[in-house]
Amino acid sequence: MAEGNTSGGGNAGMAFIIGALVVVVAVIAYFVFTGGVSHKKSVDINVSAPQLDAPKVPDAPK
Repeated sequence: MAEGNTSGGGNAGMAFIIGALVVVVAVIAYFVFTGGVSHKKSVDINVSAPQLDAPKVPDAPK
């Protein structure tokens, strides 16, 4: 009379394996999208414009 009685023992092992795979994929995605552990970004912005003189204003009429 034990027909139809299924045990969930195998499902726990499968869940552990799938969970481990999800963690591994998350770690790999972190390294791929962030460029690794060390972020040594060096940004050097130098903005220089030429010196411009304003045009000479004509004298006011007398």
